[in-house]
Amino acid sequence: MRLNRPSRYIAILRLAIPIVIAQLGSILQGWADTIMVGQYGTPELSAAGFVNNVFNLCIYFLLGISYATTPIVGSLFSQRKYGKVWQTLRESNVVNLLASLVVMLCLYILYLNIDALGQPQELLPLIQPYFIVLLLSLPFLALFNSMKQFSDALGNTKTPMWVMIGGNVVNIILNYRLIFLLDMGLLGAGIATLISRALMAIAIWMLIGKRTANTPQSTIPISIAPSRQGMLSLFRLGLPISVQLCLEASSFNVSALFMGWLGATALAAHQVMGTVCTLAFMVVYGIGAAAAIRIAHYRGVGEWNEVRHTAQAAFILSCIIDAILVTVICLAGRPIAHIFTTSHEVTALFLSFLPALICYQIGDCMQIIYANALRAIESVKAMMLYAVIAYVFVSIPLAYIFAFPLRMGAVGIWWSFPFGLTTAGLCYYFQFRRQVRQRTS
Repeated sequence: MRLNRPSRYIAILRLAIPIVIAQLGSILQGWADTIMVGQYGTPELSAAGFVNNVFNLCIYFLLGISYATTPIVGSLFSQRKYGKVWQTLRESNVVNLLASLVVMLCLYILYLNIDALGQPQELLPLIQPYFIVLLLSLPFLALFNSMKQFSDALGNTKTPMWVMIGGNVVNIILNYRLIFLLDMGLLGAGIATLISRALMAIAIWMLIGKRTANTPQSTIPISIAPSRQGMLSLFRLGLPISVQLCLEASSFNVSALFMGWLGATALAAHQVMGTVCTLAFMVVYGIGAAAAIRIAHYRGVGEWNEVRHTAQAAFILSCIIDAILVTVICLAGRPIAHIFTTSHEVTALFLSFLPALICYQIGDCMQIIYANALRAIESVKAMMLYAVIAYVFVSIPLAYIFAFPLRMGAVGIWWSFPFGLTTAGLCYYFQFRRQVRQRTS
């Protein structure tokens, strides 16, 4: 069914708003975790920062595996193949659980050799128990990711939103009780994360089952079992997405490393700007995820013109909303910086990053929207190559060249982002346009 442009915007926003609210809730919960651990003690904050950085890439990897669920389920659901829809959920749960176990094994090997990573010896008694507790939480996180993507693919983005909000509230309450009242410190924060992730996985499973009982899927026989072919399809689709996400995240991690070479002030300003930018990123990501759901549905019924129009509408919508958010950040830059720091040097450096922030917004919107669009049409293999080009061959080398040989310092690192993100965005856009043209010609 062909929609007019305002109808496309409304349809995307209806799906995007719950996703954005859930993601922003996770950010606020992360801030609360950092504040509570930091108030308990500086060594605990340092240990948490080290472990969380180690786990971040693994979490992105697992998230990428789960992203394969949305296009497959969305396409099947639009074709009313409810038996395959339910079967795909079971296959997704198995694939995501197995992926988490492999990641756990790799991290456990790293844990056994953690002394070789050069961390201060006095932090190891804090790092080790926190590391193990977070390790145990990964299967629950993987299962939640799987079922969240499944629910999103059906157009039900509100259920994951409420589960994530509830999980964040539980996490914050448990943090306070375990960190301070029971005086467990960093270990208490890890246990709170483990419990909240387990409860989120259980809650979303129960809610999806309840919703399924009132849909045509309730007629599906219980005997439908995961197939090897279905699981391989999910893995083959999810692995390139994981690689692309990890490469993108790695470029920012390497930039933080370069900032550390420039000193504590540069690193602090970088962290403040990164935290602020995450808010805008999550809003655009929500729009991209919503567009991916609708694109997967249109692909399932062969409406490729609507696939193209939906991606275009999502890109325009993301640029408009992102422009508003960035304008607010620029106009209120100094007060925003003062929320995070009292240092005049850090604030001044934060403000010097704003021109680069403005310049990379179109590229960032483009790479988010069209990366999601490519996932929705299951065209993801080329994305790995484009991610290598954009982040390994463009963003990271330019960050080093601008910062050190050209002596632009911390500002130069931020000026590398427009080049990397725009390169990725253009590559994804032309790949998406090529794929759609092949199917409409």
